[in-house]
Order: sequence, then C-alpha cells, then structure tokens
Amino acid sequence: MLERLNQAMDHIESHLDRPVDVTRLAHIAVTSEYHFRRLFSALAGMPLSEYIRRRRLTVAGAEVLAGERTLLDVAMRYGYGSGEAFARAFRGMHGVGPGEARRTGAVLKSQPRMSFRLIVEGNSSMRYRIVEKEEFRVVGEKARVPLVHEGVNPAIAEFIRGIAPETLRRIGALSDQEPEGIVGVSDQLAASRAEGTELDYYHGVVTSAEAPGDLDVLTVPAGSWAVFESSGPFPHTLQHLWRDVFTQWFPSNPYRSRPGPEILRVRLSQDGARADAGLWIPVERSAA
Repeated sequence: MLERLNQAMDHIESHLDRPVDVTRLAHIAVTSEYHFRRLFSALAGMPLSEYIRRRRLTVAGAEVLAGERTLLDVAMRYGYGSGEAFARAFRGMHGVGPGEARRTGAVLKSQPRMSFRLIVEGNSSMRYRIVEKEEFRVVGEKARVPLVHEGVNPAIAEFIRGIAPETLRRIGALSDQEPEGIVGVSDQLAASRAEGTELDYYHGVVTSAEAPGDLDVLTVPAGSWAVFESSGPFPHTLQHLWRDVFTQWFPSNPYRSRPGPEILRVRLSQDGARADAGLWIPVERSAA
C-alpha cells in the first residue's frame, strides 16, 4: 500500500505543470478516490489539494527567482488564469509577491516533496471487529458545525448543552441496536477533511424505529463497518483513535473506507477526564 502511495506521489510531481487527476492517483494506489483523499489527509496532515497547491507554488517560486520566464508565463504554467491570481496565491504562501521576490531575491518558503514509509513500533495493538448492518436510522438532533482536529469541539459542546433533558430522554428511548445509547454521528464531511470545513453532526441513537416528527433523521444504507474500541484521556484518545485508524489500521488491512457517516459512542468517567470509546467507520473490502 505504501509503495503504491509513493507511486501516486511520483505522479503528482510529474504533473505539477498540468492538471492532476485524483481519479488517476486513486487508480495508481489501487483504491477509491474517496479513500485515497481520506488516507492522504490522515498520513500527510493536510488535504491533498493543499499539498498539490503548495508543491506547485514551491516549484513556481524557484522559477520566479531564476528569471528565465516572465511572471505571466510562470503563472500560466502552473495553472493560474491570470497574473493577479498567481500573485495572490504566491503571496499567501511565501509572504511576498512574485515581482518583489524576483527583484530582491527574497527568501521563499518550501513544501518538501512528500513520501511515505512504515515505522514499526510494535508497542500497541488496536481492538477492532467487522460488523455487517442492515439499513438503519440515526434519529436525534442535528447541527451544522466546523471540523476541529484537536481538543473539544466548542460548537458541538454548545449544541449538546442546548438539547433539553426531556428531548434526550425521548431520543435515548429509541435506541434498539448497536451501537447502543446516545451517539455522535458525523456526516457530509468535506473530502479534504480540512480544519474548519463543515459537517452535519447528529446527537442521537441508532434505531429501526420510526422517528417522531420533531426529530432529525438520517437513513443509513446496509453495509460493513469496522468498529474500534479505545480507552484513555478525554478528548485526546478519541481524536488519536481516528488518526490511528487511518495511519495504522487501513495501510495494513484489506479494507478501505467508503462514503457514509462515522459514529462515535463515548462513555465518560464521573470526573469527565477519561472516556471509553467505540468508533464505527463504514468500510468495504479493498480490491485484490
């Protein structure tokens, strides 16, 4: 898997001066475009589109300083429709415009070429199981919130505090299957998984029951789910669990993620400092 990811990185490098087809990258990595984007984001710590943009501006910066092409030629070569658009992007990364950089020989920033390698630590294991589920509903209250990678998500915390205790009781009574009890469900995440992009968050239950008219409903098709369990400090253990699933489990197991909501079941200790968590990720078998 890592070898194929590195072949995809080579393809990006050879296409910095032309459009990069993400479908082609996924084909090289022998996976789906959906899974490729998510796996790259988890491994690289940035969205695929941001990496490509930064690599292009790094290479373009070298050409700006070399002075062998006009600034407009450099802009067009790396996919910018005008000198103004190129100048804005250039300044956004390097902190200086391309014209000034050429005149003064300014120090520019660089996005190094990325490659992936496996580091075997062997000091931990992940508890997981594969579950087949028929179609089910998520029933509860829904909010549109920004994605936060580290620490408590304040928008989600405020949203949950605003749900009346009686409403939570009614929602909880609808739970009739795994994962049991109140869960947090994230759906409609941006493909980039970039910090601050928005998602639909449901605070509800997994059920086959009909939902009362005043509650939000998400119907989830039948499919396979990888279920991961973890315990530790809250909220870091939960966020590290998601990271470890994509950086450790997927590269070494014959599965890939598929479109669908992610379900998180959390049971906090009395002081709120620790949590037992179960993370449900929709998966499918990888191509042979």
